[in-house]
This record gives sequence, structure tokens and C-alpha cells, in this order.
Amino acid sequence: MAASANKKFRVLIVDDSAFMRKVLETIFAGDDQLQVVGHAKDGREAVALAESLKPDVITMDINMPHVDGLQATAQIMTTNPRPIVIVSSESRDGAASTLKALELGAIEFVAKPSSGIDLDMQSVKEDLLRKVRMAAKVRVVRTASRIATTVQKSNGTSLAASTPPVAPRPAPSSGLDQRFPVVVLAASTGGPATVMRLAPGFTREFPAAVILVQHMPAAFTTQYAAQLAEFTGIRVKEAEPNESLQPGTFYICPGGHHLRVTPTGRIQLDGSSGRVNGYLPNIDVTMESVAAYAGAMSIGAILTGMGNDGTSGAKAIKAAGGLVLAQDEATCVIFGMPAEAIKAGAVDQVLGIDDIYPAIEKRVIGICRTTPVGVR
Repeated sequence: MAASANKKFRVLIVDDSAFMRKVLETIFAGDDQLQVVGHAKDGREAVALAESLKPDVITMDINMPHVDGLQATAQIMTTNPRPIVIVSSESRDGAASTLKALELGAIEFVAKPSSGIDLDMQSVKEDLLRKVRMAAKVRVVRTASRIATTVQKSNGTSLAASTPPVAPRPAPSSGLDQRFPVVVLAASTGGPATVMRLAPGFTREFPAAVILVQHMPAAFTTQYAAQLAEFTGIRVKEAEPNESLQPGTFYICPGGHHLRVTPTGRIQLDGSSGRVNGYLPNIDVTMESVAAYAGAMSIGAILTGMGNDGTSGAKAIKAAGGLVLAQDEATCVIFGMPAEAIKAGAVDQVLGIDDIYPAIEKRVIGICRTTPVGVR
């Protein structure tokens, strides 16, 4: 569905603050593609109005009385899916709740400035408008039931215990110049829920290092690592400067930094260069360094996201003899990054999200059977 002079995207605003609802309405009223069609002061009203008004997009606060934003998001995405943009605090607690909402199927998020006053909201106005317009065009599917089941499993029976282990990883060789498969997962819009689909496959004995580069602010990635660890048996951590890359570890690129792997297999973080081609972190930077380090042992997976980040990196991995996978359009929230990599001829296989982990595992096991660790 495209916006036109006669058709605007219909927005439902959900926030327990009457002042904030007014601020948001004023911001949206100034955009010629958006029209506010309703307000809800808590999650209960949000669920009812989502059903009766059938908005094109919903902005959702998290901390609200009666029914909070998480509960409302889960119910809407289960029974009456609509694109949801979370507009909530960037505090630690706010980050945790926002990430859970994204796992439940919310499309995007905008962090409210700490004071939440009108002047501060103007500072995020353009970002908010861009994300709301983008989300309104997304075809959403019911996701909350699946994620809720995954969450329930992770809080009870260990997912690692129920997942057959891959072949044990070889013992690390002496010195820093060891070689083993390195997987780079690249994600942007829709990434948190998508990565949750992949994460349970990885086990603590997975014989490769995994690096996730997700477009996400610095305030969120520490919490993201903690939450992702609940879904998988592999060791999950936020990457640290100068640490040695190891198999059986899932590294998350810290927000606000570019991540490179050095020729000796150490992680290098760059927080001073600013955006590269508009992105921070930049996926190409990571993929190109992994291609140089791991060569034919490198694997890239371009997942859902807007823009073309990852295309140059995918080309580098393919040129080095590695494997490049792309998520297909049917299972992407936004078929932007994968489409660009496919168009550039940098992709070996285009797969649905549930087929990507098996393809990664098959390639990793094949590498480990044919190439001894330490041999390049």
C-alpha cells in the first residue's frame, strides 16, 4: 500500500500520558503521509481500538496501567496483527521491555528522550516519522504466539538440552593464528524477532564463532545479549575490544561501534569513526574483515532490514570462497538488505528463516570435517 495525496497512513497513538499523546499527534499532524485516527491511554484500549479502527500503524508506549505495552503488543500480534512502533524510555528497564516487544513482533522502536518533554521529542521527530511511515507499509503476520512459546521453553526446559548437538568443535590450536569457521549474522529492522528464530539452533559445542551485527543503539545491546542468552545454548556475550575470537561463542556487536576481526583473530571495536555509509554499526565493515581473516571458512547471512548494508561485505565473503545466505522475501519484515545483496549477485542461497540455521550448520560441519583447525 502506498501513500498518496488522497490516502494517508492511519495512526493509532497509545500512551498513558495525555501530554505525550498530544505531542505525538502534533508531530504526526505535520506529516502529509500520516493521519491520527485514535488515541489509547492503556493497553486495554489499544487492543480494542486496534480491532475497531484497523489502523495502518500503532505507536505503543510500554509502561501503562491496567494492560501494559508488552501485553497489548502480544495480544494484537496474536489476534489482530498490526505494525507497531514502540515509543518508550531508553533506560535499562526501558531497553529490556522494548527488546521483548520487538521479540513479540513490534516492527521498530524510538527511544523517548529522558525528560520526555516536547522540546526533547522534537529531537527524535525525523527518526520517529521515518520509522512510522516505514512500519505502516509492512505486511505483518501473527508472531506473538510463536515467540511466547519459545520464551516459555527457555524459562522451563533448556533449549540446548532439546536440540541435538552439532559435531564437537576441535580443540583450539596454540597461538592466536588458529582458523575456524566464522559466521556473521546481519540484521536491521525486524532483526530481534528474526534472530530469536535462529538462536535456539546454536549449542555450546557449535564449532564456529558467530558474530551478530544488528543496527541498534548503544543503550540496548548489553541487554540484548542478556535476553538472547535465554534462548540458546551457545555462550552469548557483547563483544569486547581486543578479545580473541573463539568457536562456541555468539558475539553481539556493541551499539555505537564498528566491529572488525584483525588478521590475528582479535576483535577490534571502533566507536570514534561515526557512521559509515549511514550505518553505525556498519555490517560491511565486519563482513569484510571476517572475509579477510577466515577466507573460505567465512559464512554470511543477510537477514531482514532496510537499506543496503551488508552487500559489500557479502561480496567480500563470496570472493573469499565463503558462503553467503539471504533471508527470503516471504519471511522478512523488510526485504531491503537481502534484496540488495541478491541484486548484486553476492548471495549463494535464498532461504526462509527456518532454513537458514540448518544451512549454516551444514556448511560449518563440512568445513570442520575437511579442514583441520589452524590450517588456512
